[in-house]
Amino acid sequence: MNNRVHKKKTWLVFLKAFIFITIGAIMMAVALEIFLVPNDVIDGGITGISIVLSKITTFPLGLFIFFINLPFLIVGYKQIGKTFAFSTLYAIALMSIVTALLHHVEPFTNEKILAVLFGGLILGLGVGLVLRFGGSLDGTEIVAILLSEKFRLPVGQIIMFINVFIFILAGFVFGWDSAMYSIFTYYIASKVMDIVVQGLDESKSVTIISSDYEEISHAIMKRLGRNTTYIYAKGGYSKEDTQMIYCVVTRLELTKLKTLVQEIDEKAFISIQQVSDVLGGNFDKSSIH
Repeated sequence: MNNRVHKKKTWLVFLKAFIFITIGAIMMAVALEIFLVPNDVIDGGITGISIVLSKITTFPLGLFIFFINLPFLIVGYKQIGKTFAFSTLYAIALMSIVTALLHHVEPFTNEKILAVLFGGLILGLGVGLVLRFGGSLDGTEIVAILLSEKFRLPVGQIIMFINVFIFILAGFVFGWDSAMYSIFTYYIASKVMDIVVQGLDESKSVTIISSDYEEISHAIMKRLGRNTTYIYAKGGYSKEDTQMIYCVVTRLELTKLKTLVQEIDEKAFISIQQVSDVLGGNFDKSSIH
């Protein structure tokens, strides 16, 4: 049995990650101190708890962000790995320092709607960049992973429960208007974060079942320039052996693919699923004839 040697990341990969994690952490600090916190709008997770505690106690926001996240990073060290833990620690420490430096800077706007829109956008971009390059800016996910293992609940559901509690808490501290603005900020930030992490160019995986599988496969490769894969299948009712066609296309190519398949076999079964990322293999387009 051959044991593969784990390839270490090159210094260029580390440098790229370091630069983008730095930018992301600074962007989140700017979103918090220049847009959201001065307008009594909070984020979800540990950052949200830190904003509430900072408001109640008048201690610096960065202090709470760093020290509340720290125990969860230590506890979750084995769960998330050394590189992720140190990247997260660096991102949170930098964000905490920058929030302290920006604390006395005048906010860009005192209009809550503008603060929510621009704050949420910058926040989502910052968090998304850090996540994309191997770090995190909030220990809530680590908490959710640990609780998920203990109580057998989905991670996403636990994060939602935590944030509902935080926004209710914000309602009592900042007022219910601010709590509702905060929910919209969190929604905008999460959507922008998804775009940054997953990319704008969404891919779709398509599975096609048809007796004309050879002709359809050839047409996809010739007219779309996409490679296809055959997967052996057996009809549950007919008991006949057949081949399913599997391929991955971009969102823009999907309509053309469906039209192409239905031209050959209008009764063909087509199953479409969203793909968050495509790695390896040969996803590059071939020349279309």
